Amino acid sequence: SFMNPNRNFQKKIYKEDIMSSKLISNNLREEIAKELGVYEQVKHDGGSWANVSSKDCGNIVKKAIEIANRSVESK
Repeated sequence: SFMNPNRNFQKKIYKEDIMSSKLISNNLREEIAKELGVYEQVKHDGGSWANVSSKDCGNIVKKAIEIANRSVESK
């Protein structure tokens, strides 16, 4: 099977983009991380999201999208 040599590089950039405040506000990101039980890791690492798994980052984004959709639907 064909393996994309840039796959991990692209994934890392994607994760960093997701966890930047460009897409999700700091407050919302922290609130969701606390709800999902991953914020302790971030606090332990001095505010760095580097050791939060891609899966957990994806779940944070998924939850943020759900919240945004509920917000739009209720208007």
